[in-house]
Amino acid sequence: MSGHHSITRHITSDNPRVMVVDGSKLVRRMIEQVLKQELPQLTVVSCESGAAAKDALQSGVVDLITTALRLPDMDGMELARFVREHAPQAFIPIIVVSGDVNERLLERSFTDDVTDYFDKSMGFASLAEFIRGYVHPQDVIGGEVLYVEDSKVVAVATRRMLEKHGLKVTHVVSVEDALALLDGYVAEGRVPGPDILLTDVYLKGGLTGHDLLEQVRGRFAYARAQLPVLVMTGDDNPANQSALLRAGANDLVQKPIEERLLVTKLLFQLRVGRIMRSKVARKAS
Repeated sequence: MSGHHSITRHITSDNPRVMVVDGSKLVRRMIEQVLKQELPQLTVVSCESGAAAKDALQSGVVDLITTALRLPDMDGMELARFVREHAPQAFIPIIVVSGDVNERLLERSFTDDVTDYFDKSMGFASLAEFIRGYVHPQDVIGGEVLYVEDSKVVAVATRRMLEKHGLKVTHVVSVEDALALLDGYVAEGRVPGPDILLTDVYLKGGLTGHDLLEQVRGRFAYARAQLPVLVMTGDDNPANQSALLRAGANDLVQKPIEERLLVTKLLFQLRVGRIMRSKVARKAS
């Protein structure tokens, strides 16, 4: 992680950047041409190998990555794992573009490092529309936020910010209260319950925001796309920020909170989560 600015740019940029990783120059060129036709503001970062992608990630922030499963120097899943552990920004959507997606799904060889999958047989024009859903700015109408904050003054101000944008906010003052609510949602058959979780790091009670992340990703086993978690922190130590992301945070918001940045980040995560949940629901039906 290289600092707060690098954490935020992929969400606030008006000119999204998509990294296309594929060993075939022809495939990369075709994807780039179609993306540029559908999304003229888009910048495509073309990489022929996992090593090239790793280098490019250190020199510039990207909004989304597409990767083939078979790269000249590594498996696409290995690249996805590297991105999750080393990318100098918050959670980046990673889409596998491959001709054997169904085979991998049947083998259950995809991991949570991958956000989504796209079958090449659907055509590159469909891929462009698919990516549009992730990177094209748009508002999310409604959404339920579980908000964990022990400062009454901060909570009132933040709640007003979110409700002004049409979001329903359920506020609790401790991690223990948040976990009790999540348990209640499970008992009611409402999984995961809220659309997104917004939490401070240091709270009243014995548990911290880091503990909450471990419970959400561990005991509840909610993936980042299923229940996005946005963490508010006044700690600008890169190592501590990285630890929160490794524990399962989708993104971080630096305190003191700036309304436009908080809302932009929250709506971005809501939108990605909504896309993913709708895909899961369609597969289940």
